[in-house]
Amino acid sequence: MKNLHIHPRANSGFTLLETVLAIVLLAVLIGAGYSGLRAAAKAMASGEVSVERTNRLRVSQEFMRHQISRILPLPYDHDDSTGENKIFEGTRDMMRFVAPMPGYLSHGGAYVQTIELKRAAGNTLQLYFSNVILTGYDAKKLTLSDLDPQVLIDQVKSGRFEYRTYNDQGELGDWTDRWEDPGKTPVMVRIHLEMAREALVAWPDMQIALVMDGASTQQRNGFIATPRGNPLNNGAAR
Repeated sequence: MKNLHIHPRANSGFTLLETVLAIVLLAVLIGAGYSGLRAAAKAMASGEVSVERTNRLRVSQEFMRHQISRILPLPYDHDDSTGENKIFEGTRDMMRFVAPMPGYLSHGGAYVQTIELKRAAGNTLQLYFSNVILTGYDAKKLTLSDLDPQVLIDQVKSGRFEYRTYNDQGELGDWTDRWEDPGKTPVMVRIHLEMAREALVAWPDMQIALVMDGASTQQRNGFIATPRGNPLNNGAAR
């Protein structure tokens, strides 16, 4: 009978090097799979944050459009130096006016409302809203707890409010970031915000036409406003 010659490696199994290579390959595959799962989870979370912020921005815009468009020509304060009543205050970063609040947020009646841009932590701004019932309103006696300001929008890089009214010729004048006549309301308000990169959303400029005719809300007319055609349909976009 012939003697069978068996190669020395036939029964020796995998070498140490082959085992190490297999383990390394398995680790690479597991790492790649884990990285893929993390990337997918991160993308999903980022998408959810983006959707949430977009929804919040949309709701805030609708709320401000509703409030500003329904501004009432009612005095809320008195300027002792000029003897004039205040109906509307407007600067580059603040506006104050009287308007009704939505029923689900109030007990009825008119409220003095303030929309304001304030510096936040870091180098960003926040858009605040506060309201106080008009009856018994006294700006000198108000405290921060009375105002209870609420953040509508955060992570704002820069922003400004602008105002527009009719000129002496009955045409819409230029936009201005300072309202000079607190005894009457503008006919339009524009809100421009530039969002910070981390906000993940963009702010489309808002041009809001007031339901009441701002040119008719002067004190000598007893704060009686008359309806006028929507300025947005009268070249307001210029």
